Amino acid sequence: MNTSRNMEECKFRIAQVVGKMNSGGVESVVLNYYKNIDREKVQFDFIVDEDSTYIPQELIEEFGGRIYIIPPYQHLFSYMKTLIKLFKTNKYSIVHSHINSLSIFPLCAAQIAKVKIRIAHSHSSSGNNEFKRNIIKYILRPFSKVFPNCFFACSNFAGRWLFGKKFMDSGKVVILNNAIDTSKFSYNKEIRKSIRKKENLEGKFVVGHVGRFVNQKNHEFLIDIFYEIHKMDKNTELLLFGDGPLRQNIEIKVKNLKLESNVKFMGIKQNINEYMQAMDIFLLPSFYEGLPVVGVEAQTSGLSCIFSTNVTEEAKLIEDTIYIDLDKGAKYWAEQALQFKETQRKDKSSLIAERGFDIKKEARKLQNYYLNLLGKEYGTN
Repeated sequence: MNTSRNMEECKFRIAQVVGKMNSGGVESVVLNYYKNIDREKVQFDFIVDEDSTYIPQELIEEFGGRIYIIPPYQHLFSYMKTLIKLFKTNKYSIVHSHINSLSIFPLCAAQIAKVKIRIAHSHSSSGNNEFKRNIIKYILRPFSKVFPNCFFACSNFAGRWLFGKKFMDSGKVVILNNAIDTSKFSYNKEIRKSIRKKENLEGKFVVGHVGRFVNQKNHEFLIDIFYEIHKMDKNTELLLFGDGPLRQNIEIKVKNLKLESNVKFMGIKQNINEYMQAMDIFLLPSFYEGLPVVGVEAQTSGLSCIFSTNVTEEAKLIEDTIYIDLDKGAKYWAEQALQFKETQRKDKSSLIAERGFDIKKEARKLQNYYLNLLGKEYGTN
């Protein structure tokens, strides 16, 4: 799956290994940077597992990017063979891998293919209730520094988890914020009014959540929280955005709790910024996170947010954001959520930008980092 543009139209193409594209947070981060980087200086090629469920082909190709569909990493021999061939054929100077502890595989392939600059990027950590996945993560983690020679993380927390505290303290890891277009998410009363009218939410207290239906996001507990909220206040609605393998399980749970009329499964929306205007509070009871981009987006729109204590403190960007331990239980979470009913919504976009989450500034930072590496490699600095 290639575009008609050829390599020579741009001086440098960088291979972005994103794994499975499923409209999740990591993919959103990479695409945010791609939209805002100077593509005349730096271009991206997206290397994607074939079992991905959402690949924004039109957007990527419109910007001159290329997409390479490869076997999933579960088929390791064909995965490695395909990557080595791809890296050699395209003669990449940089391979940037975003798949956390699994980055050892594409970066090993990159080293075999003699790619000079190999970047490992930590976007997450590990959490409870994912025993099999955690075993793999912990087995692979000691090898996280073997094949890369450059290191990125979305937060200190994510960096310490993958690379270790001592390595983080050495200053060798670049913190690249999960930045967004802050102007796009700034609070807008008219959009709020329009969406609430469209979705029949007028006069209701709207609880919102954005995330794939996977164990990490803890939707089971989220439904328990809303069940308690709804018992205390019938004039409430829950909006769930995203898709994933556990969606059907959650739909069954909602039905069993007789909440079908008050829980809306919204699917994947391209205008999530507009729907965040319609919410009154944003809940993120995750088992683990690196630094959730949806949390940045929600805070930018001025939403009151409640995160689980498993979410790094670095994600707290505004005063209205609070953290609650999952062990406190659903009823306690519900009581705290309802405390925000009378909160006056304010635009926080300028504050978020000042704190280093404006994508235009961060994209320049990444672009300059790439060009500096390339300059050293080719002696153009």
